[in-house]
Amino acid sequence: MYKVDLLPDPKQIAAIERRRNQEQQRQSRIFNAKCRTIGVDVQKLDKQVQELKLRESTEKASNEAYDAERLLNDKIAQMLEQRQQQLAHSLEKDVQEFRDQHQQPHTRREFDLYDPEALKKDQPARVGDEDPRCGPASLQKLAGEDLNEKERKKMQMDLTKKWLSEQIEERQRIQHQAKYADNLYDRKRVELDERALHLSTMEEECRKAISLATKNYNEALGLEASEGKRLRKQQEQDDNFAEIYNHLTGDILTEDPAAASSSYGPHRVIPDRWKGMSPEQLQAIRETQEQQRQEKHRLKEQEKQLEAEWDQQRFLAARAAMTLEQQEQEMNKELRKRLDLYNQQLSKEQKAHLEYLEKEVYTNNPTAHFFTQFNTTSR
Repeated sequence: MYKVDLLPDPKQIAAIERRRNQEQQRQSRIFNAKCRTIGVDVQKLDKQVQELKLRESTEKASNEAYDAERLLNDKIAQMLEQRQQQLAHSLEKDVQEFRDQHQQPHTRREFDLYDPEALKKDQPARVGDEDPRCGPASLQKLAGEDLNEKERKKMQMDLTKKWLSEQIEERQRIQHQAKYADNLYDRKRVELDERALHLSTMEEECRKAISLATKNYNEALGLEASEGKRLRKQQEQDDNFAEIYNHLTGDILTEDPAAASSSYGPHRVIPDRWKGMSPEQLQAIRETQEQQRQEKHRLKEQEKQLEAEWDQQRFLAARAAMTLEQQEQEMNKELRKRLDLYNQQLSKEQKAHLEYLEKEVYTNNPTAHFFTQFNTTSR
């Protein structure tokens, strides 16, 4: 294909130029410390504040207009309500006046049904026994009426008087009977008291007789007890004398060795009669104790010899342990020397490696021109 030089597009050139201008303006805003406040557009914020104040003032004026209109409507509503109340009051007043003038209760047709003065104006159903209105159908004169009220009341009073007199007589009779019963009760009580006194006297005499008999019996028992006590004391005294004599003449106090011999064998004795060992027995015991002492001394010597042998064994073992410890210390010392030599060799190799890195590898150090590339654009 042939190389053809094409003319640039004017729109593209204009767009590129526009972007360059915008970038320059942006850089002038961002890199200018006086106009920039951490990336915030102050002019835009001021404009927003003004718009907010304007909106608030407009809203306040609208609210004030609404309030004024509302107050006006409230006043109109109050006036209308007052007018309506006045009309209703005047209407009620006219109605009441019409009722007072043209609708009185006595002018009504059924006023006689609820006339409060009807009972005062009306006559009673029966004025007397000769009232011409009291016919058979009036039910005002009936059979069984009390026409003889005075005679009946007088008869009732006489009957009541008679009943009262009878009640008085009955009460007097009852009181007389009660008095007679009280007299009988008093006599009976006196008789019972006399009988009780007689019985108590007899009981006291009987008690005295029983006390006397008991006293005599107790005295007889006392005499019998004292006699028995004397006899027991005499018997005890005789027994004591016999026991003393037996002890004085017995084998226990005389210390007869034959008295302690047992019938089961010559090597056994009776414990309650045995008075001690013979000199031969004591000598045999001493010889046995001496033999035991010598045996104990021999055992102690043998134990001492065994302890000395154990001490010798412990000494030899300690010496062997010290020898092994010295050998181990020498081996550790030799091993430490070898380890030090190896560490020195490693240190030399590491040092040589660091020198190689600094001289051969890390040779491209950054210059001042490298740091000037930062903060050159707004992006």
